[in-house]
Amino acid sequence: MRSDVEHFQCTIENGIARVALDRPERKNPLTFESYAELRDWFRDLHYADDVDAVVFAGSGGNFSSGGDVHEIIGPLTKMNMKELMRFTRMTGDLVKAMVNCGKPVIAAVDGICAGAGAIIAMASDMRIATPEAKTAFLFTRVGLAGCDMGACAILPRIIGQGRAAELLYTGRAMSAEEGERWGFYNRLVSQEELEAEAMEMARRIAAGPNFAHMMTKTMLAQEWSMSIEQAIEAEAQAQAICMQTGDFTRAFNAFVAKEKPVFEGD
Repeated sequence: MRSDVEHFQCTIENGIARVALDRPERKNPLTFESYAELRDWFRDLHYADDVDAVVFAGSGGNFSSGGDVHEIIGPLTKMNMKELMRFTRMTGDLVKAMVNCGKPVIAAVDGICAGAGAIIAMASDMRIATPEAKTAFLFTRVGLAGCDMGACAILPRIIGQGRAAELLYTGRAMSAEEGERWGFYNRLVSQEELEAEAMEMARRIAAGPNFAHMMTKTMLAQEWSMSIEQAIEAEAQAQAICMQTGDFTRAFNAFVAKEKPVFEGD
């Protein structure tokens, strides 16, 4: 998987990719270029054998302030409908790429996490934050609907319909304490511990059966639109496939030998 990206930070080591927007002087806003490059990177991630988990972090004490006011919002006011649709579909494609990348994504959130930044955190599989994190789906505050990049579909599934409606209608910031209590954040840790905690979670996941993790992520996404009967059948098929992997046999042999299994992702 390539780490020579231009519009965000990316390092890959021991199966863990760390990505971060890196414009701390502006609270790490997104631009047309960073949107597109992140979309392409997450699309390519589906085929990468050298990455088993991703940590999406921030820099300079903030996660992301969302779309850059001058570099995105200003130009959008001058676009025609065809150009606007091209942009909104492209931003939605970033979320689809994150959901379909086949690798667990952990968001490490500190400080400002707003607009499209909040969407990136939402589209991650798990979220760890600091008590200073302020998360706002603030689209309505710039005259737009709250239904941006899948927010009306995904956010209610995480925190519930009523809570999601409040945030999407008002654009107010969700405090870190609310976010943990409502289930948006898996846990809160200090600013000093944030990066280490997220990386440790990524390492624990990457040490597991990664083909099976890919199947879990696939089912978590696909089963949103299934009935219970369809979901049970889909999981029966997915689990039968996983039972043919080498990792399933390795786990059994390790259990018999009273050893810890060493998974290889096949």
